[in-house]
Amino acid sequence: MAPILSGKRILLGVSGGIAAYKSVTLASRLTQANALVDVIMTESATKFIAPVTFQAITQRPVSTSIFDSWSDTGRLRIGHVALAHAADLFIIAPATAQTLARLALGMADDLLSITSLSYKGPMLIAPAMETNMWYHPATQEHVAKLRGWGIDFVGPAEGRLASGEHGAGRVVEPEEVFEVACKVLGRGGPLDGVRVVITAGGTREPIDPVRFMGNHSTGKMGVALARAARDLGADTLLIHSPLSVTPPGGIELAPVRTAQQMYNAVMEHLPTTDVLIGAAAVADYRPTTSADQKIKKLPGQQIITLERTPDILNAVGEMRGPERVQPKLVIGFAAETNNLDENALGKLERKNLDMVVLNDVTAPDSGFAVDTNRVTIFERNGARDDWPLMSKEEVAQAILQRVVARLGRRK
Repeated sequence: MAPILSGKRILLGVSGGIAAYKSVTLASRLTQANALVDVIMTESATKFIAPVTFQAITQRPVSTSIFDSWSDTGRLRIGHVALAHAADLFIIAPATAQTLARLALGMADDLLSITSLSYKGPMLIAPAMETNMWYHPATQEHVAKLRGWGIDFVGPAEGRLASGEHGAGRVVEPEEVFEVACKVLGRGGPLDGVRVVITAGGTREPIDPVRFMGNHSTGKMGVALARAARDLGADTLLIHSPLSVTPPGGIELAPVRTAQQMYNAVMEHLPTTDVLIGAAAVADYRPTTSADQKIKKLPGQQIITLERTPDILNAVGEMRGPERVQPKLVIGFAAETNNLDENALGKLERKNLDMVVLNDVTAPDSGFAVDTNRVTIFERNGARDDWPLMSKEEVAQAILQRVVARLGRRK
């Protein structure tokens, strides 16, 4: 999970607000992703949570004072300089109004602010404060200045605040900070500047306001692909029907429900798409008409007449023509139950794909509603690759590495 974080040095700054408790979860999440997490706490932050909590989570010392020394090699070094120079990413979560002011004004009166002055890499800030404080002209001026310096922000969110009021200023959840951190670290990766559009989930074709025709797709594979593309630096759009999993942060989302809506969304974005990955389970048929009111139970049989839905990948293949210039790469998925190779190869040829990913959805450990997949890759050049059982995250990462290779991008 999140291989982009493995071995990375993350500097986590925690300032003094009630939301500081959420930073413990963030530190744990980063540590579980095999990142090395060094925590800086302001004096006010230590009033809300003890430094030993972060030390237990990260298994690393916690710094709280300008006069703290820091050692990572057995040699003591000046704390703020050593911490700043070692970090690959500096996250400040939560960032209070006071912290934002210190950063924007270039103050150096505590360890967090002085370390930020010594740091030259990417920075991500998650603000947390009362609504009026967030919208105060001074705070907005400070945020604008920091954004102008290239600093990334995530949030704040709207919701119930510590004051009991509802409004903007709530720190975003740790998982969202984690996801956006992955995006920030992915910038400049092998897919930097590449627009990757991914479809995910199973479309729903309405029968009436209550019922719909659908399938067993959860969207897990498409979500994993979107995360892998983002972590390689791609400009990622996920066009998705209802999902059973939370889509990753740091990407563009286009929610749809029906096959027609998904078709329209793909066509809208096609002119700017470099890579299209069709991982959605798109309905082949829909009811000819959808009732305006709930269909009541009546004696005898009910007959529903079906019609074909638009075939998204087929339409894209026809538009590409034999030159296959735009998009540069189109990948489809073949969820099959019989004649596996024959059906997958037929889809590859019929829809003018560059690559098709075959999986046997009758296997209990592969296909819908599970976290693993066993796939076979067929390419237009005749190459075939049978992959062992892997997690869907691993399958997604392997597919995107193949995209990198096919586009001739550096790894």
